[in-house]
Amino acid sequence: MNMKNLILTCFIVITITTNLIGQQKFAYVDSDYILNNIPEYKTAQQELDNLSAQWQKEIENKIAEVDKLYKSYQAEQLLLPDDMKKKRENEIILKEKEIKELQKKRFGTDGDLFKKRQELVKPIQDKIYKAIEDLANKNNYSIILDKAGQITFLYADPKLDKSDDVLQNMGYKGGKKEKSLK
Repeated sequence: MNMKNLILTCFIVITITTNLIGQQKFAYVDSDYILNNIPEYKTAQQELDNLSAQWQKEIENKIAEVDKLYKSYQAEQLLLPDDMKKKRENEIILKEKEIKELQKKRFGTDGDLFKKRQELVKPIQDKIYKAIEDLANKNNYSIILDKAGQITFLYADPKLDKSDDVLQNMGYKGGKKEKSLK
């Protein structure tokens, strides 16, 4: 009798769980596609690319200066007194340290590029998130996944792709995305 109750209880739990899961609505979006259809994102990305190139050039120029100092030091090293050698070596070491600090300041994990990206891109990402949230609430979606993220889609029904709906919720046309997985 006890075994029968256990089997019956398991059967009821599995049936209820299956029914609950079956009632959930799912959809997905492609955040890369959405971002590429937002002109402000393209503008922000271009500004970030320009800043990055400018800062990289600044660092390369400083590296060239240090290289020039080092080559000059190597050429004159035999003729310099010990105190001058030490002074020039320290100057080179100090300039190399300055370059490393500048690289960290510009490109580090909390550097200027990261801060500028937060300033320019985060508001756009927040608008996308809000549009997705509104779409989910309006259409009673339990879960909306991002195709562009780490999730691997082995198959996804193109009818579940709501990327153009998100763009429309944000006031953009969208590109009438081709409804197939790539």
